[in-house]
Amino acid sequence: MRTVDKAVELLGLFSEREPELALGEISRRTHFDKATSRRLLLALAKHGLVEQNTDTRRYRIGPGVLRLAQVREATLPMKDIVQPILKRLVDDSGETAHFTVLSGSQLATIAMQESPRSNRVNMDLGEILPLHATASGIVILAFQKGDKSELLSQLDLEAFTEHTLVDREQIKQAMQAARESGYVINFGYYEADVCSIAAPVFDPSGSVMGTLAVAAPKGRFTKENQSVIKTLLIAAAADLTGKIGGHMPSDRVA
Repeated sequence: MRTVDKAVELLGLFSEREPELALGEISRRTHFDKATSRRLLLALAKHGLVEQNTDTRRYRIGPGVLRLAQVREATLPMKDIVQPILKRLVDDSGETAHFTVLSGSQLATIAMQESPRSNRVNMDLGEILPLHATASGIVILAFQKGDKSELLSQLDLEAFTEHTLVDREQIKQAMQAARESGYVINFGYYEADVCSIAAPVFDPSGSVMGTLAVAAPKGRFTKENQSVIKTLLIAAAADLTGKIGGHMPSDRVA
């Protein structure tokens, strides 16, 4: 793995739920030795992308990331566009909705709206999700341009539940089905009691730039609710694609 890939993987560990991490925890989660982890942290700190809490000696995201985020938001203010769409999805479905984008070989949650129900799927901004074990991830794999097997071949196909797709041929079949239908349904791939549906959002070049998804507790994921959520989600993804000037690629079905 190249140094830049390792650094990006390390940055992906931080989330709203875990904004600070100790060196040992970073090393354990990335499977890098402590010397490598420390070297990467020092390089990231040099550019302000991480910093160390002087009291706890734990690491956290640095101010350099804020500058990059502001540049990104100034050129493409996604939050202002996405949040109303997520709120509408939650209002109409009653379930948690989120928007994710590809970050290295994983997904990053950059916008979300939780269900008002007491029994709901909880998520954190910045939460990192695996590609092979989520509806959003399979959507990204299915609709990316170029060699679709390249990214898939790089994935560590960890089994999170008994339903996780860990066979590459099964994942390819799921990707093909996604390209034909325009969505993916997740039946407990990542968390056994959580199901979801995801649909792609496309940029002006026709490339998939993210996914909209609605996640619900397994007990409420009836066939009737699946049908309602699917209809709402496909319309919302098309709406968001249009609002950012994107368009569905002409060769959607492989």
